[in-house]
Amino acid sequence: MEYEIKNQFLTVKINSRGAELTSVRSVNSDTEFLWQADPQIWNRHAPVLFPIVGRLKNDTYQYQGKSYQLSQHGFARDKEFTLLKQENDAISLVLRDDADSLKEYPFHFELVITYRLLNNLLTEQLSVRNPANEAMYFSIGCHPGFNIPVNNQLKKSNYYLQMLPSKDHIRIPISKETGLHDWAKRTIAATDTPIELNDELFKNDALVFELKEATKLSLRSEKTSYHINVTTENNPFIGVWSQYPQTANYVCIEPWWGLCDDVNADGDISKKRGIIKLAPNEEWSGKITIALHD
Repeated sequence: MEYEIKNQFLTVKINSRGAELTSVRSVNSDTEFLWQADPQIWNRHAPVLFPIVGRLKNDTYQYQGKSYQLSQHGFARDKEFTLLKQENDAISLVLRDDADSLKEYPFHFELVITYRLLNNLLTEQLSVRNPANEAMYFSIGCHPGFNIPVNNQLKKSNYYLQMLPSKDHIRIPISKETGLHDWAKRTIAATDTPIELNDELFKNDALVFELKEATKLSLRSEKTSYHINVTTENNPFIGVWSQYPQTANYVCIEPWWGLCDDVNADGDISKKRGIIKLAPNEEWSGKITIALHD
């Protein structure tokens, strides 16, 4: 089912399948900010990643002596969420564990995704509650894809990404072949200057950076007023990705609370790098703010 929230600046559509944003459109100009899921290139818009981010080594993990399998980014993006509350400019949807989820993820959970509009800002809040009497382990992330408008005057290469505060960040390499990271081969990336967009930028998969503080990642061009700012507060990692080798006029800006497996991972989910341990009857939350200008 598709839901809609709106204000005087933006109209936003959300699919109950995956609680996924499917459209973020300007009321005044009718500009569509969100990638429209071309099935020939990338057939998603803005999936929620849960209970893992990225890929597991051999798509397998262990917990309390048992092995389980999870595909890349987990199952939430393909599950049907239930409406909790809807207002004109806000909506909350919930996903809870069920018999099917417990076969691949042996934890009880309540995942709530809330979208809220304030002027030209869209916030996405992620909340995870552990209703059980034992700790649960999870990772979570946002994966919105943003359009890069091109025309006779504008090319993809006219756009760039800028990270603020302006400083170098640690980059974590991801293998396109395995989908795993190699923590031992982290490098310092020159993110104190704009990152110019081009198709070759993602030939080795996503650019993944470690964050130590609140960060704003801005998609913009000097040739147009169109730009998008994604501001994060407490996520330790952020990914930037677009399809390669296909040419696609979009880029994903992905705040993550977790990582794909390391090449040397032993499979124990409780020891997984970036994993969140949530105590019984406790709740975790994270939020991103997206500012949209056209």
